[in-house]
Amino acid sequence: MNHPYFPHTEEDIRQMMEKCGVSSLRELYSDVPSDCIYEGEYNLPKAMSEQEVRRHFASLASQNVPLKIFAGAGAYDHYSPAVVPYILSRSEFSTAYTPYQAEISQGTLRAVFEWQSMICRITGMDVANASMYDGATSAAEAMMMCLACTKKKSRFLISESLLPGVVDVVSTYARFHGIEIGIVPSEDGVTSLSSLVEELAASDVAGVLLPGINRYGVIEDLSGAVEQVHSAGALFVEYCDPSAMTVLKTAGEWGADIACGDAQPLGMPLSFGGPYCGFLACRADYMRKLPGRLVGETVDLDGKRAFVLTLQAREQHIRREKATSNICSNQSLMALYATVYLSLMGPEGMKRLNDLSYAGAHFLKSELLKTGLFEEPFSQCRPFLKEFVLRPLANAEKLHNLLAGRGFFAALPTGDNLVSFCVTEKHDRVECEELVRAVKSSFEAMGGAQR
Repeated sequence: MNHPYFPHTEEDIRQMMEKCGVSSLRELYSDVPSDCIYEGEYNLPKAMSEQEVRRHFASLASQNVPLKIFAGAGAYDHYSPAVVPYILSRSEFSTAYTPYQAEISQGTLRAVFEWQSMICRITGMDVANASMYDGATSAAEAMMMCLACTKKKSRFLISESLLPGVVDVVSTYARFHGIEIGIVPSEDGVTSLSSLVEELAASDVAGVLLPGINRYGVIEDLSGAVEQVHSAGALFVEYCDPSAMTVLKTAGEWGADIACGDAQPLGMPLSFGGPYCGFLACRADYMRKLPGRLVGETVDLDGKRAFVLTLQAREQHIRREKATSNICSNQSLMALYATVYLSLMGPEGMKRLNDLSYAGAHFLKSELLKTGLFEEPFSQCRPFLKEFVLRPLANAEKLHNLLAGRGFFAALPTGDNLVSFCVTEKHDRVECEELVRAVKSSFEAMGGAQR
């Protein structure tokens, strides 16, 4: 064997290489640039006892420098009740990975059903699926739904004010499905309605994706946009923050056809970028085009409440040529996380955390502007909930890095020399004031404001 933990024998490897038509493993990777292939020895420690392993990882963990997080950009540092991880560990939620056999999967199916119900209530949509990988892929799947529902249309419009990561993923999906992407420019911090109308003038637009809260933290007014999209015979998709939507107008109230986004703001730890959980919901007219799992409520032979996979044949997940999407698995654990979180917080808890976030964010923005070190980036005051952008009178990247050295992950550069700040219920006024002082000292280190 080449490695003690790999089961393949030399003969196994020889047969596989023969099948691939190569004579060596190096030839197998011949298309990989040589500067990408590591030729040295791996810096792996020798075998250790359990106690030594614990000590080793504790040493590695101590190298992490925890920062106070005042940044958002699609991932938010919200509080989560300590009981959530305990409930997630219970065995009744750890039944079959693929719950085709409902009689042994009631724990999983019940959890997914509750998730779907909560997402429908938050978004104002009729039907929700059993979760996606993350917000960006849920947006891409929403695009595929629009194409499947409208037929014979090949263009999809996305707003420039969406989070850049969402734009990138949707564009990648579109590229490999032969879909033409149209970018609707933003103007003074919001999606340009006049530009949207111009793009819609072409009759081949299947759908439009706009943010409820955009990359600048601005709450967008979607009313005129929804009407224009529908008048052009296209579907309207809103990219939503589910936490914020508990106090803002829902996608359903705006008149959207599909709602998508990331469930990370529902208490999920930031965890260096994942795992997160996407959601996708729609009006009843389009539910048969929803990818992934759909769980429905019914009764068993004894008349007792039961849950089953519904509305889709199993073949939709096996035979790709017959399916709207090849998404068949879901982020069950993270969907359960959001479900438990929402059940514990309740409507009043969600309102309270948004009230605290709103108050904190508006206080911080006011205090930062008082320093004279920032400017308003837009010609008029734009409404925001917990996140906002300012234009620093210094280099954005330098400011961000200096704040990190002072214990704050804040002033996140967003392009055009703008920086983003975010305040959640986890940060009180005292911490906001500490950040303002750190900002002032960072400017002093850079030689002051540079007009």
